[in-house]
Amino acid sequence: MIVVAGENLIDLLVDEDGNVLASPGGGPFNVARTIARLGMASTFLGRLSRDHFGQMLRHRLERDGVTIALPEGLDAPSALAVVDVDSEGTPRYRFHLSGTAAFELDAASAIAVLRSAPAALHVGTLGLAIDPMATSLERLVGELPAETLLLVDPNCRPEAIGDQAAYEARLARIFRRADLVKASVEDLEYLFPGASRSDAASTLLALGPAAVVVTDGPRPVRAHLAAGELVVEIPATDVVDTVGAGDAFGGTLLAWWLAHELGRPDLARREPLRAALTTAAAAAAITCERSGADPPAAAELDRRSNWAWTDGNGDPARAAVDGAAP
Repeated sequence: MIVVAGENLIDLLVDEDGNVLASPGGGPFNVARTIARLGMASTFLGRLSRDHFGQMLRHRLERDGVTIALPEGLDAPSALAVVDVDSEGTPRYRFHLSGTAAFELDAASAIAVLRSAPAALHVGTLGLAIDPMATSLERLVGELPAETLLLVDPNCRPEAIGDQAAYEARLARIFRRADLVKASVEDLEYLFPGASRSDAASTLLALGPAAVVVTDGPRPVRAHLAAGELVVEIPATDVVDTVGAGDAFGGTLLAWWLAHELGRPDLARREPLRAALTTAAAAAAITCERSGADPPAAAELDRRSNWAWTDGNGDPARAAVDGAAP
C-alpha cells in the first residue's frame, strides 16, 4: 500500500474567455488518484470538508478506488485554488486556504496510518507549508519504519508560504529521511536562488536521498544519483494544459517502483530507474493532453509506455495493470 499525505482542494480553472470550471485537485490528491488508477493500493491521508466541494472531492477519490484514511468530514470549507491558464496551457495559482478543512490534520491521526504498514509514503506541496498539517506530516515522517520508502515532492508554492525560513528548515529535516526527491526546476530556483540546477540537486542529494529527480516541463528529466546522472526525454504531445502533470509523473514513478517490487536499496540501480522515469514521463504527457488533473488509467498508460519492464525476473506488475479499474 502507498500512502499519500497532504491537501485536497478545488481548482477553479479560468480560461482566456473567463469561463470557470471547478475541478477536484491538490498535488497529493492527484498523486493518490494516479496511483489508484494504475491498479496499486492507494490511501489518501488528509481532511475533507462536508461542503459540496468536499463531497465532490470525496466522490472523485472513491470513484478512482482510493482509500480515504480519515473518512469523517469537517464543517470547515474546502480549500480553493483559482487557476488562470495562459495560451500555452501553463497554470498560475491563487490560493484561498485560511480556515479550510484541508489542513486540519493532527499528528496522532497522521501517525495512526502507520499501523497499516505502508510500503511507501508520498508527501508534498501545500501540506508541507500550512499548519497544523505541516507539523503533523513532519512528525509522521519521523515515525516511519526503516523499510518504508519516502518520496518528497516539495512542489513549492511561494504565494502560500508565510514563514519561508521555517518552511525551508522543515523541508531540510524531511529531506534527510527521504529516499527519493522529485522537484521541478522552479522548486530548485525557489529553494536555492542563484545556484545552478546541478548544484541545487547535488545539495539535496547530500542531505540523504538516494535520487533527486528534476523535471523541467517539456525538457528532459534529470535524475541525480551518487553514481552520476540519468537523462530521460519527455514525449512530444499536444498540450491542452499542464495542470496535474507533475503529480501524474510523481504518482506513476512511485506506483511503477512498488509494482515491480522494488524498494529503497534499488534506487541506486540505473536500469529500473530509467524505466520508471520513462513511464512517468509518458503519464505526464498523457495528462497534458486533456484539461485539468486527469491522470491516465493503467490500460491507457500500458499502451504508451514500458510499464511491463521485467529485469529478467518475470512480470510482477502485469496483474496490477490488467486488473485496474478504468
